[in-house]
Amino acid sequence: MRPMGDVGPDGSGVFSVSTLTALISSLLDDHRIKNIWVEGEITNYTHHRSGHRYFSLSEDPGTTRPSVIRCAMWKSYARELTFSPENGMRVRVYGSVDLYEPSGEYKFITMEMEEAGRGELYRRVNQWKRMLEEEGIFSLAKKKALPRYPQIVGVVTAETGAARRDIEHVIARRFPVTLLLSPCRVQGSGSEHEIADAIRAIDGKADVIIVGRGGGSFEDLFSFNHPEVVRAVGACRTPVVSAVGHEVDTTLIDYAADMRAPTPSAAAEIVVPDREELKQEIVTLSMRMSDSTWRSIVRFQSEIEDLRLRLRPERLLANVSREQEYMNEMCERILLLANRECEKKRMILTTDKTQLAALDPYAPVRRGYVLVEKDGVLVKSVCSLRPGDEVSLSFRDGSARADIHEVTYDTDI
Repeated sequence: MRPMGDVGPDGSGVFSVSTLTALISSLLDDHRIKNIWVEGEITNYTHHRSGHRYFSLSEDPGTTRPSVIRCAMWKSYARELTFSPENGMRVRVYGSVDLYEPSGEYKFITMEMEEAGRGELYRRVNQWKRMLEEEGIFSLAKKKALPRYPQIVGVVTAETGAARRDIEHVIARRFPVTLLLSPCRVQGSGSEHEIADAIRAIDGKADVIIVGRGGGSFEDLFSFNHPEVVRAVGACRTPVVSAVGHEVDTTLIDYAADMRAPTPSAAAEIVVPDREELKQEIVTLSMRMSDSTWRSIVRFQSEIEDLRLRLRPERLLANVSREQEYMNEMCERILLLANRECEKKRMILTTDKTQLAALDPYAPVRRGYVLVEKDGVLVKSVCSLRPGDEVSLSFRDGSARADIHEVTYDTDI
């Protein structure tokens, strides 16, 4: 055990927490860090409902270990802002470094802020986003449906991170399936290559893949914006769920993934069903099937009873008798109509016969008259004859031929 010194205020050599924080506060009471201007890039910006603003100022955010200081701007100072601060904005802030003794945390208390320009880190992300969008990696047409009942869930995250534990816990509780871990670093220099390699290594070996990590600053999550990682997600044949950070965090793999979850725990809830809900669904379906089957049985019984009543001998005989009566009635009606039609035709035939008899040219011959024909044409007038003409005479009982010697005209007709 290390020996205790004698610098404690009570002479025991041990500082209380409050005494230590008070000492640190007095050490921070240096004019060199009071009422100064600081320039940096805003990250982790929060506009609290109280009106206070909380954010970080970062220097060289694209590096593996950027310099960061936490800042606060109280509501009374925030009222004087002439613009709306946001992540990625480069600003100059005026204020002092101070210690919040209850939490032992020092912050830069900001009294003024002016815009200095957009941060390089955010400009780089926006540039990557435009480039990847032009490549079609974010196209909705490429989105794949998640399997409803996966057998193997792949997980790309840190081997010892909280995200892995959260996913394992949720899946074990909801619907235990096989978990296939593809471990990698999730932040720091070169981590983007490890994440991309881990995604490619597990592709095709699982039914669905969760790519994620727990919460962190914008800088901590930066690797999930890298084009190599985004392209690996976009090229994945297996459906991918992105689960990076918390609900307020957005990275570029969220646009390339088939579905985004606000947290790793939420991703686990998305990819597997809840067995309790499935049990309830099975019970509901079973009850619906039983009810449907019972209603079908009742309906069939009713139909069978109806058929039984309809097929009773006396019922059948009554039906046959009724049909026989109907057939007899129809036969009588057909015979009546046929007789009426025959009588009508007979009357028409008699009338036609009478008319034909009246128009018969041989009727006068049969009464004693003679038909005179010249060259096969009936002679209707003496004007058609000339002396010397030869004519044919048709009698009731024969015919004769004659020569015309004289023609006399009757002028009175």
